[in-house]
Amino acid sequence: MDERKALDATASGLMIVLCMIWGLQQVILKMAAPDISPLMQIALRSGLAAVLLLPLLYLDKASQLFNRQNLKAGALVAFLFSLEFFLLAQALQWTSASHAVVLLYTAPIFVALGLHWKLPSERLSVLQWGGIAIAFLGIVVTFMRANQGATQLEQQMLWGDLLALAASIAWAATTITVRLSSLAQAAVTQTLFYQLAGSFVLLFGLAIFLGQATIHFTPLVIGSLAFHTLIVSFASFLAWFWLLRNYLASRLGVFSFLTPLFGMAFGVWLLGEKIELNFVIGSALVLLGIVVVSLQGWLRK
Repeated sequence: MDERKALDATASGLMIVLCMIWGLQQVILKMAAPDISPLMQIALRSGLAAVLLLPLLYLDKASQLFNRQNLKAGALVAFLFSLEFFLLAQALQWTSASHAVVLLYTAPIFVALGLHWKLPSERLSVLQWGGIAIAFLGIVVTFMRANQGATQLEQQMLWGDLLALAASIAWAATTITVRLSSLAQAAVTQTLFYQLAGSFVLLFGLAIFLGQATIHFTPLVIGSLAFHTLIVSFASFLAWFWLLRNYLASRLGVFSFLTPLFGMAFGVWLLGEKIELNFVIGSALVLLGIVVVSLQGWLRK
């Protein structure tokens, strides 16, 4: 039997913990930024997590790491994954972690749009188009603070917000590529390895080229690297894949919308970030739109 189960207390509790971890990662990146750039942190965590993944990869008999067809798709996915985190790392230099996490999680909207044009089974319904309209209205509202009287700081934050939104589009492109390529049938550990190993090579090189490779090894830096390597890039993704294998994906998706909320809460608590009223309203509209698009079947029931 290969039936997915409905959510129980174990799965629900684990999903809440995962959402907290994913919402915290941007905040930790920004906290450690004075001593190690976000770009260098992401590069190092990807490389270390890829090494940790190797034993699992070779134990997985379904893995075909050096299959020629998979290698081509893997190279493209690695590039898009690297682009996403390069844009996110740059965004965190200009905008708040709270803004970055909310805008990054607009990716499901762009995934829905991309798959609508490619797969007949993914055609958007009228209800889903309404959800996309709500989400885009929310994005517009979040940017409304940028006006002719905006201060230099607000203009810098606008640039960072745009980079975070671009990162979400790159994330969506990664998801679409996996869905439409040979990686759709590949082992999840294999796809994750392509992403981690490729992003280490590309982002580490970019960090050196851009002069963002300097590291001051403070307790915060060491803690950040340990958190992102062991907890975020390794343990949390493996836990997520285990949940997908054992529980209904549509039910798990409900919890994923907690991540931006946790991200904003941690940004306010740990970094003292201020959340503008228009950003709160815009974020609420974005999350509502994503819920409508992603959970159409559940909402209809």
